Amino acid sequence: MVSSTSTFLQSTNPATQTIIPEQFPIASKEEINHTVQSAQQAFETYKNCSGLEKATFLRTIADEIMALGDQLVEKVMEETALPQGRVVSERGRTCNQLRLFADLVEEGHWVDATIDEGQTDLRKMLLPLGPVAVFTASNFPLAFSTAGGDTASALAASCPVIVKAHPSHLGTNQLVANAIHSAAAKCHLPKGVFASINGGIKEGQQLVKHPGITAIGFTGSPKGGTAITYSAAQRVVPIPVYAEMGSINPIFLFPEKLEKEGTRVAQQVAQSLQLGAGQFCTKPGLLLLENHPSTDRFLADFKEILLSASQQTMLNGSIFQQFCDKRKYYMQDKQVVDRTPFRQDDKAWDVQPGFIRLSAKDFLSNKDYQEEIFGPFTIAVVYDHPDELQAICNDLQGQLTATIFSTKQEIRKLHTIVSTISTKVGRLIFNGVPTGVAVSSAMHHGGPFPASSNGKYTSVGTSAIQRFVRPICFQNWPDELLPEALKRANPLHIIRKVNGKMELV
Repeated sequence: MVSSTSTFLQSTNPATQTIIPEQFPIASKEEINHTVQSAQQAFETYKNCSGLEKATFLRTIADEIMALGDQLVEKVMEETALPQGRVVSERGRTCNQLRLFADLVEEGHWVDATIDEGQTDLRKMLLPLGPVAVFTASNFPLAFSTAGGDTASALAASCPVIVKAHPSHLGTNQLVANAIHSAAAKCHLPKGVFASINGGIKEGQQLVKHPGITAIGFTGSPKGGTAITYSAAQRVVPIPVYAEMGSINPIFLFPEKLEKEGTRVAQQVAQSLQLGAGQFCTKPGLLLLENHPSTDRFLADFKEILLSASQQTMLNGSIFQQFCDKRKYYMQDKQVVDRTPFRQDDKAWDVQPGFIRLSAKDFLSNKDYQEEIFGPFTIAVVYDHPDELQAICNDLQGQLTATIFSTKQEIRKLHTIVSTISTKVGRLIFNGVPTGVAVSSAMHHGGPFPASSNGKYTSVGTSAIQRFVRPICFQNWPDELLPEALKRANPLHIIRKVNGKMELV
């Protein structure tokens, strides 16, 4: 549990449940105002930086993070109880996505320059919004945190960033924030181009409501993301909130596939469920199976794997307690026809993976079953007739992902199911698992509400930059006064759409 006084916060070591001595001051109202004003001033300079200048900044941030070496890895491990291999991997992912955005802005065609040289000369491109507030995630202390995807994409778009540090890893935030400040100084950028603040709900709300903030990136719980989205909409000038809030990520498992590879699939799904102690927004929280002999064998294998699994430490006391409370609630449900035993060590934040089994009818009767359980727990729903499966598909809320395990012969018969599910998800997976979100130009990590606040946008991959820009059209504007991307001679040598055709460099 995070310790708090009126003036400072401290993180807690989840493995030992001891408070870490370092104290981090809570930002005052005046400090938050000053921080946003500094970001606004920096924006006047930073928005005019070239693609090469921004690329150099992003690559320098990555270099500065790597230069922290073991100090950063050890601090992350202390504040999260994550294993060393996971932390090193996440550090690599964080730096790789910074470098990916550097490549994007250096190349330059992301501005979507579009020109129509008709009787009226029209030239359109994307411009940055302004200072962006980023709320960091508990479960990814690096990749979705201080220098994570939201920060990287906003800085790539020429938007200064103010990070609200997650209270679970304040020391990690400070180290990474210092690395970004060092990079900004080396690149001769204004100090206000990046800042981080510490605090709780009150400080977060002040940041959301500040008129100098033009957009918000958020990764976290549905409760937190919805509250921020509502507050931003209530402003005198509403601003966009890009909140990634998680989902139950249904997995559809069909008989022919299970007949051929049931044991292997059970191992694959169980491994995905346990990854990071189930504290991933893409964790499979719902398994949908036909009432068939292959299903019974699959669930028997699945149960055996989970019962033999080791316990894992959760990220903080709040997440641990919420997981235990929800799991107990489901375990005591009289509609449950099968379950794994519930074991809890009151002296540690350790949990073991588990599941319950329900009928399709019982699942449809209770909307609570569609709530995400953040941790290594899933619900297996067995249906007797295809109509029941279709009813579940129709009833599902918006999801980040859905997965179909089937043979190629089976999936050809599932057009209606696939068509319905496609309207509910941001990513549709065939014979794979939802955990593991590649940082790629083709990735879409988002989904219809409540998976995210705006399913049109992704929080992972280079398209994430589109969240923090807006289009502007210049009509009959003198060529010498146009932005470089729109000038007739194309001095940036970027790909543009001219008079309806793509103009290649």
